[in-house]
Amino acid sequence: MNYLFKCILLLSIFLFQTASAELADTLEKVKPSIVGVGIYTPTGHPKNILKGSGFVIANGEYVVTNYHVVSQELDEQLLQEVAVFVGTGKTALVRKASLVAESKKYDLAILKVSGLPLPPMTLAGSKYIREGTDIAFTGFPIGAVLGLYPVTHRGIVAAITPTITPVNDIKQLSMRMLKQLRDPFMVYQLDATAYPGNSGSAMYDRETGEVVGIVNKVFIQESKEAVISKPSGITYAIPVKYLHKLLKENKIKI
Repeated sequence: MNYLFKCILLLSIFLFQTASAELADTLEKVKPSIVGVGIYTPTGHPKNILKGSGFVIANGEYVVTNYHVVSQELDEQLLQEVAVFVGTGKTALVRKASLVAESKKYDLAILKVSGLPLPPMTLAGSKYIREGTDIAFTGFPIGAVLGLYPVTHRGIVAAITPTITPVNDIKQLSMRMLKQLRDPFMVYQLDATAYPGNSGSAMYDRETGEVVGIVNKVFIQESKEAVISKPSGITYAIPVKYLHKLLKENKIKI
């Protein structure tokens, strides 16, 4: 029995190390495609405000993020523009961007970025991935106070479930929430913990690096301020099939 236990333990360690090595290899390919998304204010202090995460697709000129990351009305008097932040560390560069496609229902937005093309990620097909699939997502969970340093979380698809927004009181229900309840669509529930800055992060297959979803919200038990110290661990992601739909509707080739 003791010998069998040792064999099982060694096999578990080997499988864990193999999985970690696979993710490390995948991450090397993925990281150059991960960008920050926010607002550039030439007269502001600070000039750059990171609102969420995004990733490059297609010919390297397009970035995907959540609609709610770029839905804020810009101040024309301050010459504000949507911006994409590329690179790493304190030397990250600012690229101006324009919104070319959006879906409020699926919380998706596609930006066209100025300048030279960036390394794109590959999108998986339109079919739902299986529950239990190993995934990872990379983004900027707590912003970029010290510079642009992408962070990776890993987990599994815990469930494929209708999208809902939990509320504690019926008075918190909005017309948008009621409409969603009448016509829900299926999303991925993850066992990995995301944070507000992860909005728009690419969720990808840990082995292939193909994008299978887009992180869009985390269930917050208390206040937004408490999400860092008391994360619920319940994160949701939009399946990539809805991104394919948005791309097709706007005739953007991948």
